[in-house]
Formats: sequence, C-alpha cells, structure tokens
Amino acid sequence: MSRTTIQGRRRPWRTFLAGLAATAVAATVGLTAATTASAASVDTGAYYVLLNRQSGKAVEVANWSTADGGVVQQWTRNDGNWQQWRFVDAGSGWYKLQNRHSGKVLDLWGWSTADGGEFRQYSDLNGTNQQFKLGDSEGSRIRLINRHSGKAVTVTDRSTADGATITQLTDNNQYNQQFDLVKVGSGGGTTTPPPSNGGSFPAWPSATSAKKVSSTISVSGTFDGGYVRYYGISSGDQDESQPPIFQLSDGAVLKNVIIGTGAGDGVHCTGTCTLQNVWWEDVGEDAATLKGSSSSQVMTVDGGGARSASDKVFQHNGPGKFVIKNFQVSDFGKLYRSCGNCSKQYARTVVVDNVKVTAPGKSLVGINSNLGDKATITNVQIYNDSSKKIAICEEYKGVTSGEPSKIGSGPSAACGYSTSSISYR
Repeated sequence: MSRTTIQGRRRPWRTFLAGLAATAVAATVGLTAATTASAASVDTGAYYVLLNRQSGKAVEVANWSTADGGVVQQWTRNDGNWQQWRFVDAGSGWYKLQNRHSGKVLDLWGWSTADGGEFRQYSDLNGTNQQFKLGDSEGSRIRLINRHSGKAVTVTDRSTADGATITQLTDNNQYNQQFDLVKVGSGGGTTTPPPSNGGSFPAWPSATSAKKVSSTISVSGTFDGGYVRYYGISSGDQDESQPPIFQLSDGAVLKNVIIGTGAGDGVHCTGTCTLQNVWWEDVGEDAATLKGSSSSQVMTVDGGGARSASDKVFQHNGPGKFVIKNFQVSDFGKLYRSCGNCSKQYARTVVVDNVKVTAPGKSLVGINSNLGDKATITNVQIYNDSSKKIAICEEYKGVTSGEPSKIGSGPSAACGYSTSSISYR
C-alpha cells in the first residue's frame, strides 16, 4: 500500500476530552533539568522524553537508526537525541511526533487497525497514521491516540525490559499506555550513542525487508541499508575463497545493515572504513576483514552484533588499527584475530571497548605479540560463562607460512587489560 495519506480509507477515530491538566511537575532526571508537562501545555518548540508509567523507561528509536522503518522501542532513559520527540502541530488538535536524532516521525506501520500493530519511524508524509491526539490520564500523564486506528500507543505486554517494542492497543487507560512528557528544552541532548562505560545494549533489530545478493556490492561514501537483510551470496559454509557481500573502499561507511545466512566473507575494508550498526545473523567465513596496505588505516565497528560464528568474527589482514566498540557477540569462536600466517605481516593494533559477550565462545582477542601487535581491552561483559572458559586475550607467534603457535594468554605488555575491566553475569 502506498505510504501517502489515503483519504478514502480513513477510519473513524474517537473524540477525546479537550480539557487537560495544566499543572507542571518539576523533575530532574540524569544530567538534564527537566519539567513534566500536561497535554494542555505541550510546547511545539521544545523536545520531550516520553517516560512510560508502567516501566519508567523512555520511548526511543532503536539502534540510533536514521532510516525509514527504524524500530521504536523503550529503553532506560539516557537523554540521547534518539529518545527526544517534538510535537509538530498537524491541526485540529492532532500532532506528529518527530524524533530529534533522525528527523523522522512516529508512524503506525502498514496502516494497521489491529491490536498489536507496531510503531516505527518514517519520513513525514502527514498521513493520519502519523498523527496523534493527547488524551488525559491520571495527574499530568497523557495517552497518545493514533488518528488512523483510534488505538493507544502502548508498551507491548506491559514489559519493563529494555528493548520492548512500542505497539498499539485498544485504549484502556492502563499504565503501559500512560506517559509523562519530560521537557528537555532546546539545548540539545546527546548526539552520539551511549558512552563506552559498560552500559546497556540495544535489542537485535528486525529486518524491514530482504534482498538476495548475487555479486559483491561495492561501497564508496556512505551506504545506509535501512535495516534491509542482505543474504545468499554463498552457501554459508567455511570455504575461505568466498566473496564478501560488501566491499568498502577507503573512507566508506556502512550502516544500518542486517547480514543474513549465506553471508560469504561478510564485509571487506580496503582502507579506513566505518561499520555502524551492522548485524550478522549467521556469520559465514568471517563477519568482516580489514585488508588495505596503509599503516594509518583504521577500521571502526561501532554498534551492531554478530552470532553463530564457528570461527572468527573479525579478521585483521592488513596493517593499521581495528576498533570494536558498543558491540555484542554470541555463539562464536574468536571475536578478533590478527592474521597468524599472512604472507606479508605487520604490527597491528586492536581496541575492544564496551562489548557484550554471550557464551559459548573461545576467545575475544588473538594477537601476534612477536610481530609487535598490541591489544587494549576495556568494559567487557560476559554472560553465561561462570567457569570463565572464554579466553580474553591470547598471544601467538605469527608466521608468513605454516601455522602460528600459541605462546601465552592473559594480561601482559601486549594484551593490555585488567581483570577488573571484565565482568561476568
């Protein structure tokens, strides 16, 4: 169905009381001095954090997405721009909710009229499925009623967990349909994902659609996949001669992509590159490899996750630096490996920061200390590994032919980390 407004298919909506509480409740949460506003005092020039009464969590766009179809969920409040919403006047008491980070608006996906219909973000088309009326609730709290369906914005299943989705449900004025509007003003909030402090991680995203890949996609500049699932360039085995799904040129950025089964050799970087919010559902040979030839090149993996990697997730074949941060990995062999037997070897650097690890797994980092490799590892959270079987950092004697040999494990001059930076949960 077209995403434009379809006048002939509009459904009746409920009429709600126009009188709203005028009292503002002062509140201070986190670092932002904020004021809780009633529906009557909503300020179209300001941004608000929407705090759910049931959970106390904030409505946000998941995974810092800027793409059409980005999932909307709840998360512990951090005042990021992805948790801030502006009420845009649509006339006659209706508003559109515009996300500060993406510039897109809250959208009733697929023009659903059913309980459980999900909300996502989408470009502002001024459709009735993108318009909301503020209904009174207890005290200064409000409900958000969608104009197309007449149903209320709801935290799914009364969940209090991070990552619970935002859907619609018949308006029963229940706690998971009630929100405090916490005004954050015009000064702006956090513009980058949460800091590397061992904080929370987003839920795995749902694919907006799927695309089978028959040949490698070359990327220069920025490629925003909009959470499309790319899959099927290979059979999904461990053959080392498989092509990558994406090949990134020097300076390229790959973001908001899901890589599914049959991923081949994942992503190849031929120089400095950035992978932001890239998710591997079923790692093939490797998830991503840094190739290239410049000692100044840096490959940065920021956000995203990988699972089902029978061997390596990230491979470092060229020189330079590899950064892995705000990442989650589960069911894997090695998170990072500096090539142990490349025909041309280099002194390589790896930085691992704010990573969530879920067993089973073998090791986080493998480096060739005899070649001058250095690792820095901080803020690692390991789940389901009470026996501490996952090695944090292993040292090898790298070679140019044959097989490398393991020569050490644990903190050292080459494996830079402290046991206090590794937590087990």
